[in-house]
Amino acid sequence: MTQTLTAPATPPARKGGGGARPPRSGSRRPGWTPWLYLAPALVVLAGLLIYPVYQLGLISVLEYTQAQVSGGEPTSFQGLGNYRTLFADPQFWQVLTATVVFAALCVLSTLFVGCAFAVLLTRIRALPRLALLIASLGAWATPAITGSTVWMFLFDADFGPVNRLLGLGDFSWTYGRYSAFALVLLEVVWCSFPFVMVTVYAGIRAVPAEVLEAASLDGASQWRIWRSVLAPMLRPILLVVTIQSVIWDFKIFTQIYVMTDGGGIAGQNLVLNVYAYQQAFASSEYSLGAAIGVVMLLLLLAVTLVYLRLMRRQGEEL
Repeated sequence: MTQTLTAPATPPARKGGGGARPPRSGSRRPGWTPWLYLAPALVVLAGLLIYPVYQLGLISVLEYTQAQVSGGEPTSFQGLGNYRTLFADPQFWQVLTATVVFAALCVLSTLFVGCAFAVLLTRIRALPRLALLIASLGAWATPAITGSTVWMFLFDADFGPVNRLLGLGDFSWTYGRYSAFALVLLEVVWCSFPFVMVTVYAGIRAVPAEVLEAASLDGASQWRIWRSVLAPMLRPILLVVTIQSVIWDFKIFTQIYVMTDGGGIAGQNLVLNVYAYQQAFASSEYSLGAAIGVVMLLLLLAVTLVYLRLMRRQGEEL
């Protein structure tokens, strides 16, 4: 005899919403728990970032020179007076233009060399690839002051091997404005391209091999594969390395200061960071130096906001 099992009938829901409803997933708010976990990091960030930025902005609107630092004169509020003085100085605009042009050339050169080496890493065997990675990461890990000193020796007018190899005699790379900027640019690219190379190489390795094989079977050249296949697929990665390179190269200090002896002859190789240092510490105009720092902060903040907007437009999680 077969026994039939029947499920108990579900009682009908009463009118008026008196029945219990199952909780919906995601309807429960997390409350303050995440902020409690983030509190230690936020305190550290406030101490290391927010307070220094506040002090920078405060000094930029005060009359703050060596007299105020030593206590000989009281500090007075200048408002936007320091910014008016800064913007009325023709040297500031010359330095700003030189900084923008120099940073743009550094970024373009770094991206070109880094992407070229990233593609090269996908074309060579394991042992040469390992050697190239180790050499590149060694350049990336070298401190800026050490790398600048080594490059100064390599291109020295009296003892540098580069001049002897090229037959340039006692040619001084740091005497002329453009040759000095070119020398610093080479050093910046040398120590910066490994980051682009490793990042782009990782992105290329993530591209499905079938896509590249299909492009090769269609007769596409390596340049066409990069332009039409790899570059569109690597656009988020290229955007990240571009923005980061802009931020790094825009605020270069060590390479310019070491390789041009503080900004070159008569300040011909000044960039904003070195110019701010000269105003603040060489001339004891701390308020003007702080104003230059605020201008740099606003420019880099604008670049960062553009980066975030582009990322959101592409549907990336922020």
